[in-house]
Amino acid sequence: MSASNMPSARPLADYTVLDLSIARAGPVAVRLLADWGAKVIRIEPPPKQDRGSVTGKRRNSDEQNMHRNKRSICLDLKSEKGQKILRRLLLKCDVVVENFRADVKERLGISYEQLRAINPAIILASISGFGQTGPYADRPCVDQVMQGMCGLMSITGEADGKPTRAGIAISDTTAGMFLGQGILLALLHRERTGQGQWVHTSLMEAMLNKLDFQASRYTVDRQVPVREGNFHPTLVPMGTYEAKDGYVNIAASTERMWQHLCTVLKAPALLGQEEYKGRAARYQNREQLNKKLNELTRNFSVDELTDALNACGVPCGPVLDVRQALENEQAKHIGITQTAVHPVLGKLQLIRSPINLSQFPHPENFAFHAPDPGEQTVEILEELGLSRAEIDALISEEVCC
Repeated sequence: MSASNMPSARPLADYTVLDLSIARAGPVAVRLLADWGAKVIRIEPPPKQDRGSVTGKRRNSDEQNMHRNKRSICLDLKSEKGQKILRRLLLKCDVVVENFRADVKERLGISYEQLRAINPAIILASISGFGQTGPYADRPCVDQVMQGMCGLMSITGEADGKPTRAGIAISDTTAGMFLGQGILLALLHRERTGQGQWVHTSLMEAMLNKLDFQASRYTVDRQVPVREGNFHPTLVPMGTYEAKDGYVNIAASTERMWQHLCTVLKAPALLGQEEYKGRAARYQNREQLNKKLNELTRNFSVDELTDALNACGVPCGPVLDVRQALENEQAKHIGITQTAVHPVLGKLQLIRSPINLSQFPHPENFAFHAPDPGEQTVEILEELGLSRAEIDALISEEVCC
């Protein structure tokens, strides 16, 4: 590992993060920080209080991908002694990440007012389903519920089919990404002013923001977007078409691209038809146009379409499954996977951070595998200055484990 890739030299190496979050969104935010060198301490409940992980079994692939580059301490935050350990950790940390309800934060002593009384420079980063206040603030929430409530399912799926969820936890991961960005903004502000602050977002805010142009179609144009299947809602032709041996996505929305598409498909007659002249006409007649194009693309293989269209500047790519996507030559070239070395599971190939910094090339291995609950409890308590006798007493009392 080069000097720039040692954890102590990474861009966020000077910052310590306490991760109290559960579920997926909070850990996604923390993973962003951990991958770039932040010293992350994941606080988990002792086994008797542990309600399990959102990833299912411990040590599974999801758990390893979610919590790599973190260390874990099991700590009973409901006990007086656990609270004393927490306060010692708070004095050393820069960021606290959590996703508790307001009343739970208050009981655990981690509301922003309580935290800044201990450490005025601290940054509290909170994530919730619907926001910190409001009529839905105390509702439980999961990704699929939010996909439905924020309109995503109404614009996903076949035009004449049922509302359909996205195949990933998109509101969770989007909210986590936004919270991670918010933490970085708060750290930049603190560098200038020395002031901490409360950063928060929610699955609802993240998902409504993620609607992007589909949302502005309503807020500005008062159009209510609907499901369009695998075709773009406003640009034509742009969608999924059949080939001899699979499917391709083709995007030929400009006049130049449209002309090249017709040439490659050996259909120059389409260029002379009034109903397809100009973007507005193609949009107006999109259903019949897409049907005609699909009849033409069936005459070619996936590779033939992909090679010919990309060669003339028309974006085109095959529809791949997850294995094919990860084994694709470009994915291999950019090195999207990175190794985590686990003492029991061996070498694991996980998806690395998608951010590339010229001063910090991605290392061959992650700094840490995802820890078992409490794997670094003793190590972390020793760093706080506790003696081995004090640690053993805390463990025997089940304050820590």
